[in-house]
Amino acid sequence: MSWTLAALVIALAASPVALRYLVFWPLDQWQVDVDVYRDAGVSILTGRPIYSAMTEAPQLLPFTYPPFAAFLALPLAFIPFGVVGWLWTALQVVATTAIVWYAGRRVLVTAGDRLPLALALLTAPMLWLHPVDDGIRFGQVNAFLVLACVMDLVEPRPRLARWLPRGALIGLAMAIKLTPGVFVVHFLVTRRWREAATTVASAAVATLLAAVILPGTSWEFWTSALRDPTRLGPNAGTANQSIRGFLLRLGPEGLPGTVLWLVVVAVVAWFGFRLAARMYRAGDPVAELAVVGIVACLVSPVSWVHHYHWVVVVVLALLGARPWQERHRLWAALAVTVFFTLRLPWWGIDWLAHRDWPEWPGRVLQNADVAGGVLCLVLLWWVARERPGSRADEAGVGTPAEEVAAGA
Repeated sequence: MSWTLAALVIALAASPVALRYLVFWPLDQWQVDVDVYRDAGVSILTGRPIYSAMTEAPQLLPFTYPPFAAFLALPLAFIPFGVVGWLWTALQVVATTAIVWYAGRRVLVTAGDRLPLALALLTAPMLWLHPVDDGIRFGQVNAFLVLACVMDLVEPRPRLARWLPRGALIGLAMAIKLTPGVFVVHFLVTRRWREAATTVASAAVATLLAAVILPGTSWEFWTSALRDPTRLGPNAGTANQSIRGFLLRLGPEGLPGTVLWLVVVAVVAWFGFRLAARMYRAGDPVAELAVVGIVACLVSPVSWVHHYHWVVVVVLALLGARPWQERHRLWAALAVTVFFTLRLPWWGIDWLAHRDWPEWPGRVLQNADVAGGVLCLVLLWWVARERPGSRADEAGVGTPAEEVAAGA
């Protein structure tokens, strides 16, 4: 009965988002990204070139993912598009709930017999986060990629993942979308050679499998489509909330802009990967995942709003195991939740539409998620600071600030 109630609460929490984007949304903008995935499956069945095909007007969107992702999209081609939109939305809600379950288990288990209801109440606000909301709007794949990474590294691992070596699921996610490859860098920084090798091998096997089945398509992607940034859409648009997107909108152009981007990315990566290493040594895989995921969003050339699905993991990492005893954790998690629920970049667009208003507040709001990503890293460092007399102090482990500063 308790699990039935939990499912009902989650369904009710998801209903405003689902109704907005599945019932009241304009049909010419309906589930446009899952339409791209489905079209890739149709292309395989009909023999048309995957990377030349476009979805129907007015969107005219190309398929931008590796060939392995096109192969996985094949089942969607057998299902009517209207059904696919609803099914994909339901699966995103389930995937987000699973992320909360695996990444938030340490706080959820304290609920005892009320665990199902606690899971539902913790999942509900996650579905209203702007990145999650945006993923449902477009019919995106990010929820499943984040879930794969969480299932790979967080203990206890689900039965589905226990027989796989660590890194295998991240490698599969990398074969679907290249951005999870940032975890390879993290594994190398933390000298986890086996996990790094497994991730690369898993991605390589999936990629080679796709190349055997779709040789021409694979050649086109790796030699042509991958190098065409225009396929991703307007990189300088508000929806690109990466550091590069921010600089394309406000920073210098040309070579100076590129150099500035590389310098800023290097600083963020330096801090982020060392903070993630600190979380790994502290035995906190949820915080470790949260840091690496946010770093990926910031340093990637293109990070659409829905790429920040990692904020779900950030909130759970900030909560820790007993946030009611460490109130700073509770306030930090609440701050991130509210910040990423407000849809601030679109507030910025509305502000800038008023030509007689001062421009700078609109620009600040327009780039809010970039600032929010940095805020997540700062808060993850802040809440992880050990208190005097803690286990880390007794073991002689330095504070996050000390270890980051020392290049740990």
